[in-house]
Parts: sequence; structure tokens; C-alpha cells
Amino acid sequence: MPTAAPSAASRIAVVTGASSGIGAATARQLAAAGYRVVLTARRKDRIEALTEEINAAGHAATAYQLDVTDRAAVDEFATAFKSIGVLVNNAGGALGADPVATGDPADWRTMYETNVIGTLNLTQALLPKLEASGDGTVVVLSSTAGHGTYEGGGGYVAAKHGAHVLAETLRLEIVGRPVRVIEVAPGMVRTDEFALTRFGGDETRAAKVYEGVAEPLTADDVADTITWAVTRPSHVNIDLLVVRPRAQASNTKVHRDL
Repeated sequence: MPTAAPSAASRIAVVTGASSGIGAATARQLAAAGYRVVLTARRKDRIEALTEEINAAGHAATAYQLDVTDRAAVDEFATAFKSIGVLVNNAGGALGADPVATGDPADWRTMYETNVIGTLNLTQALLPKLEASGDGTVVVLSSTAGHGTYEGGGGYVAAKHGAHVLAETLRLEIVGRPVRVIEVAPGMVRTDEFALTRFGGDETRAAKVYEGVAEPLTADDVADTITWAVTRPSHVNIDLLVVRPRAQASNTKVHRDL
């Protein structure tokens, strides 16, 4: 099925957490699909460099430094737009892999604030702008962790369950309005930073996540999935798309050549 070009009223796409990984890949692919992408993240140098790259390729991009957990900053950011077509809530991440009995409450709080409250902040602030476009799309990047638990993942699993429920509830609440709600739930994705951040920079522990897995998903794989879902015809809503590498059957069942 051919990709549908975005309408003139909905060509702006905001991507959070666009400084690396899935967010950066999604910004590149949406720009190539014809959207003017607005890259947001805390790391200003990263999104400015990516903006230059996208613009040099003949597409359109703008960088805006933003912490999605800062509601005042998010509300100020939203005033820059009369309407937008797409919001990709990608900012998030995992911290630690301790059991519930010894997990750090500060890590749990940070994960909830980023994955859930950050998504809530951007969605609330930009929902009127999405509706004003007449053809809006909210994307929530959750995780297979939002659909099934595993040992050592309590805090992250709880946060991603929250993101999943946010998307599911929003879809019910705004049905009949010209805004779609899409949830993309990736499984094992190998990026430069996800596992490294989760394990506090411990490269050995980060590498073990992917040990023996020939082909985990890449950021580009997930970005391709997001872009496909976003560019479906307006009447088509991809409610939930779960994407895993072939080697992964569930959160706890992974084929490894060791």
C-alpha cells in the first residue's frame, strides 16, 4: 500500500526525545516523508546537529530544547503553534533492574515522570493544536514492557503500563474528534544509549542485554514502523502495534546463540 502524503494542514510533526536513538531516527524518517519536524530534547547540541543534518538533506527541521517533565516549559513551547499534525511522544527510558524489594524509589519516580507525566504534559498542551489541524495524530511510544512484566523490570514496567493506559484511555475519550491515537510498543531494540543509561554507564551489563542475539531491532526499524503508522490514510487508526525482533518471542523468551 503506498504511503499517504500528509495534508497541508498537518505537515508539522513534533518528536520528543529526538536527541538520539528512536527519536532521532523517527525525526529523520518523518522529515523524509514530507513533514516539517520539530525536534525536542534536553540536549540542545544534539538536536541542533540533527536539525542541520535534516535541513542539509533538503528536508525541514527545527530544534527546541525542552524537558518534557517541566510543565511550564511545555506550555510555553505549545504557544509557538496554531496547529500541528503529529506528536510523537518518544521521550522516556529505563533506570536500573533491581527487584521490587530493593528498587530505588527515586529511579521509579524518574521513570514515571518521564514516560508518563512527560507524555501527559505534551499531549495535553498540544491536543488543541492537533485538533485544529483537522487531521491530527498522537503517537505514544510505549514498550512490550507495557504489556507484560518481567523480573527486575518493575519500575520500568509500571511506567510503560502507565503510558499504554494513557494512550488507550485518550483514544476512548476523544473518539469522534479528528485526532488518532497510535501506540507503538517495541521489544528488544539495540541503541547506543538505552541499556547503557539503564545500567548507569556499565558497558558490560549493557552488552549482556543483547548477548547472543544476532539481530535485535534497530532505532531505524522502530522509526520505520512509526512512520508507516502515521502515514496511513486519515480514517485508518493503528491502535496498537507491537514490534519485536524475530529472535524474541516475549519479554522473557529470547533466542541467543551462545
